[in-house]
Amino acid sequence: MEKWFIRNNGIDSVKIAKELGINPIISKILVNRDIYSSEDVERFLNPRLDKLYSPKMMKDMEQAAYILKDKIDNNKKVRIVGDFDVDGVISVYILNMALNRLGCMVDYVIPNRVDDGYGINNNIVENAKEDGIDTIITCDNGIAALEQVRLAKKLGLNIIITDHHDLPFIEQNGEKKYLHPVADAVVNPKRPDCEYPFKSLCGAGVVFKLIDYLYEIYDIPKEETYRFMEYVSIATICDVVDLVDENRTIVKYGLDLINSTENTGLKAMMRESKLDKLIGVYHIGFVIGPMINASGRLDSAYLALELLQCKDEELAKDLAKELRELNEERKSMTEDGIKNIIDKIENTELKYDKVLVVYDPSIHESVAGIIAGRIKENYNKPTIVLTKGNQGIKGSGRSIEEYNIFEELIRCKDILNRFGGHPMAAGLSLDYENIQVLRERLNRQTKLTEEDLVRKVYIDMGLPLEYINYEFIETIDGLQPFGKGNPRPLFGAKELKINRIFKLGVNQNVMKFILETKNGNVQDGILFNDIISFEEAIILRYGEDGLNRLYKGINNDILMDIVYYPSINEYMGKISIQIVIQHFRI
Repeated sequence: MEKWFIRNNGIDSVKIAKELGINPIISKILVNRDIYSSEDVERFLNPRLDKLYSPKMMKDMEQAAYILKDKIDNNKKVRIVGDFDVDGVISVYILNMALNRLGCMVDYVIPNRVDDGYGINNNIVENAKEDGIDTIITCDNGIAALEQVRLAKKLGLNIIITDHHDLPFIEQNGEKKYLHPVADAVVNPKRPDCEYPFKSLCGAGVVFKLIDYLYEIYDIPKEETYRFMEYVSIATICDVVDLVDENRTIVKYGLDLINSTENTGLKAMMRESKLDKLIGVYHIGFVIGPMINASGRLDSAYLALELLQCKDEELAKDLAKELRELNEERKSMTEDGIKNIIDKIENTELKYDKVLVVYDPSIHESVAGIIAGRIKENYNKPTIVLTKGNQGIKGSGRSIEEYNIFEELIRCKDILNRFGGHPMAAGLSLDYENIQVLRERLNRQTKLTEEDLVRKVYIDMGLPLEYINYEFIETIDGLQPFGKGNPRPLFGAKELKINRIFKLGVNQNVMKFILETKNGNVQDGILFNDIISFEEAIILRYGEDGLNRLYKGINNDILMDIVYYPSINEYMGKISIQIVIQHFRI
């Protein structure tokens, strides 16, 4: 079940369109994304590198940069501590490249997902001391490492935290008291005392800002800093942060650099994935990113890092093949895990819970987060998938907009061994005997209503198909790259007559529609992967005969409401307008 809503935040988009001299439909779309001040609209519609914010605005940035300068100038050993996901690997890669460029004595450590878990740990700190390291710098982790930072300082190490995750907090008298490590510098735009105007950078984005400032100190041309956007854009897309403001600029310029990349490893991944077209957000998020991620999930994140650093084409080819095969293995494990979890939910009292907490020891802990995300999508409920790890019970959670999973876990911290994350995703570990306790407590303390659990479809505006033409589609495409915070605009159209339907594709999993408006205009439509639901809806209302008439193109009175976006279809040299149906009602 789902409900459709027209987005409306109360801002007069028509007035803004007149004031700023922009297309009224574009104005409405931007307002729906909370972009309506003249400065924000200008920044969005005309992203430019000279509009990026100064890194000096970020709390502790100057402190971090000058600590590193001192270590570089005095030949002190620096160790980077990263993370095993795409954002972590990319962060390590660009920070290592930049510090090497500055002559720093630098190396890096990436924790093993299974053996070490997320982020810096005591062993990493103690090993750094034994190895004669002077300074540790974290990237994409560390903001919750209160104990580890205390240990580092006790051992006489300097430590710099760069991170973008939410800060842990404690509640005192109903108020949140935020905690952060007492490090030599803590660089995170989400610090409450940080005045940096954009809070949604990924870990690599924060590292990019640090490099920007360091390069400025050493009088290195800006052009060299900007080249890192090729890699920061990959992390930005794959970490699913909002593609607005600075992130929009980073991804827009980064994609241009990726499409002309000289990185041997990236080119090898593209060839191995048969990506011979223009690379966009989809290809990074669903092809390249998962390959990089697969190494940290099933093997070692060092494999992906080695590929990014590789200069030899033959070696890069072999490494890319290994990553692709790991990703195929990961896909298979994920599908098996999803089936097992759904079986557990459907055949137990779990299906009545508002917050799903499911334990399955057969699931590989590296894919627990992916499975949690898919189960969350399936049921539209916050979902935590737990499995048996090498060091107790570990798991990952994924949430819906109405439920801040990070804050809810904070309220359960007394039964958790470790946890971290943000409102929509979290990782955790706990003892076996606390699994049921966690499930019961999360469901007891939740304020989620049945209405909250209804899937919601948000439409930018109603728009009859008569408005769609090539110029309009080109204007809409100018709002790319689309992603979180800037979703592809969706429009609604009502009472479209279905003249005929066809099944297309090798697997017959695409449906083509010949649609007719009230004014008699005919337009092609396309529906992906939801054919069975469509057929069931037709049969339920019009019977088997009604469905057969649609397939044969026999005259009928079947009408459909749709949520759609317009696109250009290119097939065998012919170009035409095509309506991509995202949701339908019969």
